[in-house]
Amino acid sequence: MPVTPKARTRAWMMALMVLTGTFVAAIPMSVMPALFKEIADDLGLSLVQVGTIWGFGSFAGIFVSILAGVLADRFGTRRVIVIFCLLTGLTGALRGLAGSFVVLMAAVLVNGAVRLIVPVAVTKNIGLWFRGGRLGLAMGLGAMGMGLGLMLGPLLGASVLSPWLGGWRNVMYFLGGLSVIVALAWWFFAKDAPGHEPVPGGTGVPVRRAIGELVRVRGIWVVGLTLLFRAGAFMGLTGYVPLYLRDFLHWDATPADGTLSAFYAVSTLCVVPLAFLSDRLRSRRAVMLPALVVGFVGLMIFPSANGALVWVLMIACGMFMDSFMSLTTTLVAEIDGIKPEYFGTALGFVFTLGQVGSVAAPPLGNLLADINGGAPFYFWGAMGLISLVILAVFPIRRTPAENPAPAVEAVV
Repeated sequence: MPVTPKARTRAWMMALMVLTGTFVAAIPMSVMPALFKEIADDLGLSLVQVGTIWGFGSFAGIFVSILAGVLADRFGTRRVIVIFCLLTGLTGALRGLAGSFVVLMAAVLVNGAVRLIVPVAVTKNIGLWFRGGRLGLAMGLGAMGMGLGLMLGPLLGASVLSPWLGGWRNVMYFLGGLSVIVALAWWFFAKDAPGHEPVPGGTGVPVRRAIGELVRVRGIWVVGLTLLFRAGAFMGLTGYVPLYLRDFLHWDATPADGTLSAFYAVSTLCVVPLAFLSDRLRSRRAVMLPALVVGFVGLMIFPSANGALVWVLMIACGMFMDSFMSLTTTLVAEIDGIKPEYFGTALGFVFTLGQVGSVAAPPLGNLLADINGGAPFYFWGAMGLISLVILAVFPIRRTPAENPAPAVEAVV
């Protein structure tokens, strides 16, 4: 089949959206844990202060996710992505100028606030460019970009980038520069999705009416609450596992941290095949429900696991990590009652609920560690069960399926 100009444009836009997820939305955040030892030694930070800095970047998402969707709906995705990629680069570089805990915390908070606008706008853009029979695969490719960044940040931060560039501050400047380059690529080379060019003056979507319509759509609450409990359970798992393996099971640091690397690596490898499978099955829940079952069972078994079984559980749970998120965003695009022009606001609503779970679940679970080292897993397992029940019991009406486009036209 010949590759048409339209297909080439889609291929370029897909590549640009994947790169944006990797270098703007993911690596500037995921590189921080690898550099925390160097940062703490330089600024004299305690473990509590390090934890506070780490949490503040995600905390901002509770407040900006809906704003991100509103901005994308009102002003157009390309315009929003350009501005906030640029701001992500500038505020990310500012982290390298910090000379104290307070200044670094403020810089991380501001950077998190502008950075978390980007994935919402990019996800909406994928939905506009690839509506139809290959939407799940396109969302999977976008999630793969995020997963690749989550994996590369901790892998390269302390061992490659810091020695090469001469310290953590220069890493911040370097990553900030990459975000600015991505912003320029969007400004000079990207295009708006056909039929979705921004309205002059940014008056295309009445915000109050959009939110008023969305909150009456039951499907968005089903997806949002499912994500709240699912995201909370897995944020708790990924933050606690290395500590649990070292302190309670007395593993060495390298294999304890290696389980988390394996979790993210298998997640990145599986996201596209599972998204493609959901397209073939014409059902998102056919993949999402088994993912929730595996997550629930894995969390409940984890307190009694050791040795090879720990690796098996982390790999099994990791298989569905990024794919579940990509299918969540795909499902939002397909919910009956959500107009395409409101898709960004709908995503922001769902992401906000997910951020609430991500922020609340880890400390609540960790409180139980004083009772027993394995107790937090049971708490997060219960959250996983709630998400499974919500998605399994409550129906979601989807819009009538569009005719699937040929593979080259749809994604490439």
